[in-house]
Amino acid sequence: MRPDGSLDWTPPQGNWVVLRFGYSLTGVTNHPASPEGTGLEVDKLSREDVKEYMNTYLDNYKSALGPLMGKRGLRYVINDSWEAGTANWTDDLIDQFTKRRGYDPRPWLPVIAGRVVESSQDSDRFLWDFRKTLGELLAENHYDQINDILHERGMGHYGESHEEGRAFIGDGMEVKRHNDVPMSAMWTQKPGVNNEQYGYNADIRESASVAHIYGQNLVAAESLTASSGAWAWSPATLKPTADKELAMGLNRFVIHTSVHQPLLDKKPGLALGPFGQWFNRNETWAEQAKPWISYLARSSYLLQQGRFDADIVYFYGEDSNLTAVFGKKGPDIPAGYNFDYINADALIHVLTCKDGQLATPSGMRYRVLALDPRSQQMSLPVLKKIRDLVQAGAIVAGLKPTDTPSLSDDQTEFHNIADQLWGTGSGDSVGKGRVYGDKSLGDVLTKIGVAPDFDYTKPEPDANVLFVHRKVADGDLYYIDNRNDRDAVFESSFRVIGKEAELWHPDAGTMEPSSFQIGNGRTTVPLRLEPWGTVFVVFRKPAKTSSRSLPKTVDSTLATLEGPWDLSFEPNLGAPAKITVDKLTSWSDRSDDGVKYFAGKGTYTKTVEASAAWFVKGAHVWLDLGEVRNLAEVTVNRAPLGILWKTPYRVDITKALKPGKNAIEITVTDAWTNRIIGDRQPNVTKTYTFTSPKYYRADSKLVESGLLGPVKIIRSSRE
Repeated sequence: MRPDGSLDWTPPQGNWVVLRFGYSLTGVTNHPASPEGTGLEVDKLSREDVKEYMNTYLDNYKSALGPLMGKRGLRYVINDSWEAGTANWTDDLIDQFTKRRGYDPRPWLPVIAGRVVESSQDSDRFLWDFRKTLGELLAENHYDQINDILHERGMGHYGESHEEGRAFIGDGMEVKRHNDVPMSAMWTQKPGVNNEQYGYNADIRESASVAHIYGQNLVAAESLTASSGAWAWSPATLKPTADKELAMGLNRFVIHTSVHQPLLDKKPGLALGPFGQWFNRNETWAEQAKPWISYLARSSYLLQQGRFDADIVYFYGEDSNLTAVFGKKGPDIPAGYNFDYINADALIHVLTCKDGQLATPSGMRYRVLALDPRSQQMSLPVLKKIRDLVQAGAIVAGLKPTDTPSLSDDQTEFHNIADQLWGTGSGDSVGKGRVYGDKSLGDVLTKIGVAPDFDYTKPEPDANVLFVHRKVADGDLYYIDNRNDRDAVFESSFRVIGKEAELWHPDAGTMEPSSFQIGNGRTTVPLRLEPWGTVFVVFRKPAKTSSRSLPKTVDSTLATLEGPWDLSFEPNLGAPAKITVDKLTSWSDRSDDGVKYFAGKGTYTKTVEASAAWFVKGAHVWLDLGEVRNLAEVTVNRAPLGILWKTPYRVDITKALKPGKNAIEITVTDAWTNRIIGDRQPNVTKTYTFTSPKYYRADSKLVESGLLGPVKIIRSSRE
């Protein structure tokens, strides 16, 4: 970096080192200043060499960039998902194994090649010890070492592990335990498709559990990554995925990806091969993105406050990582309760029992340690720690462990402790605590008097409402998420008393009082959520009465705005300057190719006669656009009323509307998809888009675009 801020590509003189991790970096690895004109191959270096060269490289990089690194510059490095497969050897593995497991592995090495040594059971136990050793080495020599190197330079570490479905030789919670920001990932599916993704749910909750247990607070994720729907996504189609991340514990989005766009006259531009998000300044809705980003920011900020509240800490076992264990189905957590995962390392070294609750130094408190059925094979150190916790007062729910998976463990001691703890399995006292081996987790929570933290009346059998509870200094904050593509109207119930309820809306940034009723140790709040809707229910102000009933809002339709509409299009994108439409339909259904394949902004205008009877004191008048593909900006009588980006596409026009004639203007922005497809048609003489790689074919399906309606004017009044 030159003093004037321009880049100098001449590297610092001296020890200039480039480490090549399986990639050919043209113009860098072969820079003449690097040793012998080539990058150094990692597989020819020892661990100490790699560390030395990495330190030297970062020192030179810091020297070159100066104040751009550390507290006043580049502050964090993201260590992306582990994609090195099942590497299983390192130079000092024999010594490391012997030191950690307490026996020489060499007589057992034929087991790695598929041979049986001694017995199949003992061979399996050796393999468990072998994998355990690899996992520990990965955590210490890769993830922890990156932490150390960055911290020495005043920088922090965002660390991912296995994402969903990747081969990973370690434990995800263990490798993230020292990260400044534990990180995970959740990919999108297709626009409009929001099926359950159990593996990604587990990955994000894993990072959230690490943050809660170790006290990092921030939980990040590579978010909204896509491998389909290039340039077809919108805030409305992204929101269900983002909301699910929040429900799993995320509170910091790292959007993947925003590719640099250096070509000013080429749109939509460059991409990372088949992968998105295609989130950059060339997106059709880039200038309308603020309310969507504000929604993410508000939601994330609120979920960073206070401390996560959960009743259950869930031990998932020791023989696989979370996204493998729960890749197709989540754990059996009873409805109305929240939980954190815990691994063997945290259970042994972090978890304690205080006043009958399971505790961590970060301030977490849990009522029950739940054991996954997979933990019936349990190592002796874990079993000993569970014994200590129970004797100190902990409650444990789960099946009795049957054996230990490790050759290092004393089998007799193992069975003696298991027999002592489980006894009859019916909750017999063991010291100050109890172990339940014959009851479901829900029954155990009921038995010890822990009611659901959140409950709701299901309006339909498949209703699905998720929650996150944060304890804050002056009260309680609940994030509520409707996981269906329809309205949800229900009574919600919270394990909170003594405080009145408020509704905080992260989409609008508004707060309002809510009706509530306190009784039987709970507060009931009526809620109405739109499709994929979210709200924060906040309890912070002392309640002066045990209930509050606010007037209900009633809607009545004043008018439906039929055609004709004047429709003008953004210039230089192939569409005519202006047309008149008699009926609101998708642009993609028009016969005119310029409209059919249009991408960009189209503006609908209409004059509306408003009756004086529409205006009632205390009532609000709304413009409801019905269906929109994908975003809309509304102006009434030249007064801009904001950007609508999700259902309901509805805006308050009370102050802008007047009796008599009113000019209504609705600017709709669609996606690039149809225009790219139009440019792929045979015999096209002029194209309007450039993409790299080349997305879509001539016969690709067009997507709906424009204002679909019906457009209505609605009055809302209180009963």
